[in-house]
Amino acid sequence: MHGLWGMGQMMFTKYLVVVDDDVNVHNTSEVLFRLCANTDPQRDSIFTKGPSDVLDHATSEIATGSKLGIDATKKLPGESFKRPWPPLIKMDAAVKAKVEKLFNP
Repeated sequence: MHGLWGMGQMMFTKYLVVVDDDVNVHNTSEVLFRLCANTDPQRDSIFTKGPSDVLDHATSEIATGSKLGIDATKKLPGESFKRPWPPLIKMDAAVKAKVEKLFNP
């Protein structure tokens, strides 16, 4: 995650959420779902300090501020996760159609 902050203008990013490649990062609901479902705050969060935009008024120093990184990816056995990762449950097309009919008559 630290490497992402070192990529050009990414160094000015204050909040960084990393998701798996099957997540549509343009769909806020999908990203927020993975953020809430796939993270343990202590294990998956990191605070660090680094360069910030000189116009950022929230930092305590000019051009330097703190950053928050969150790993919202599926955890692998090598990442100290000791149980199997559950599969993502998805509705089939028939169920989706029934729900759509109920809420959009």
